[in-house]
Amino acid sequence: MTGIAITGSGSATPTLAVDNHMLSELVETSDEWIASRTGILERRLADPQTSLSAIATMAAQNAIAMAGIMPIDIDLIILATSSADDLFGSACQVQAELGANRAVAFDLTAACSGFVFGLVTAAQYIRTGVYQNILLIGADMLSRWVDWSDRSTCVLFGDGAGAVVLQANKQDRWLGFELRSDGRQNNSLNIAYQGEAKELFEGATISQGTYHPVTMNGQEVYRFAVQKVPEVIEKALYRANLSVEGVDWLLLHQANQRILDAIAHRLKIPPEKVISNLAHYGNTSAASIPLALDEQVRQGKIKPGDTIVTSGFGAGLTWGAAIFQWGR
Repeated sequence: MTGIAITGSGSATPTLAVDNHMLSELVETSDEWIASRTGILERRLADPQTSLSAIATMAAQNAIAMAGIMPIDIDLIILATSSADDLFGSACQVQAELGANRAVAFDLTAACSGFVFGLVTAAQYIRTGVYQNILLIGADMLSRWVDWSDRSTCVLFGDGAGAVVLQANKQDRWLGFELRSDGRQNNSLNIAYQGEAKELFEGATISQGTYHPVTMNGQEVYRFAVQKVPEVIEKALYRANLSVEGVDWLLLHQANQRILDAIAHRLKIPPEKVISNLAHYGNTSAASIPLALDEQVRQGKIKPGDTIVTSGFGAGLTWGAAIFQWGR
């Protein structure tokens, strides 16, 4: 059985920081209202000239450099995103920008769970011996799909990218996972297609349109996350033959500080073990976990050998957990 290790991380965010006071000029809200309900103080937003593939590439370059390999060494690129530059996908554009000419590249869409789903997907390719070096990127620009007149959603989201390199390794650092989906709750959070009938000729009518902005039932998503995420983490811990006490860091999708606090409380994980940076970036969807991971690694807080439990949850509805030890 081939061992797996996560050997490098990287991140990138747009330069424009928009704080809660600035948003209060756009919609009827306030810094106190946003901060008390979400824990978010500011978020980064991409300008019209910044592409998703550009920030994904920057995050990837940082991760590749930390892993000590070259782009040409990469066998596979997985881009977890729900906001690609191209509806056909942006992974191949990232491959070209990196010069990773040997790599197979594809997009993976599982919304805010995308990075965790991508981790599990990448791990299986290494475990079976198919690929040795895999670049996994989580990147989203949901500012493209937010209704900026809807104060219930526009205060939540930010843009960003994070990446990791997974490699075949003598010592196995991949400990366990669990993934779940429930399409019956799809209406709780989506960016739905919205089309109008267009008659091509008599007897042949098709639909043409675009996508509706983000819609979300915040209460339902909160209830779902607080109930389901602890369960899936406990299942992953069981598969990894680990107890909560053996966890060094809890790294959740950065959606809402109240959700993070409630999940940690249910799992009896102390606050000092909970990683949170959403105060400065908001909900960056598939980017949130690798973005927070990279910050902690570069600040020296996450150290080689630390055991990390990560969990993503969001639209679909999808949720999952993965457990690994950092570094070789």
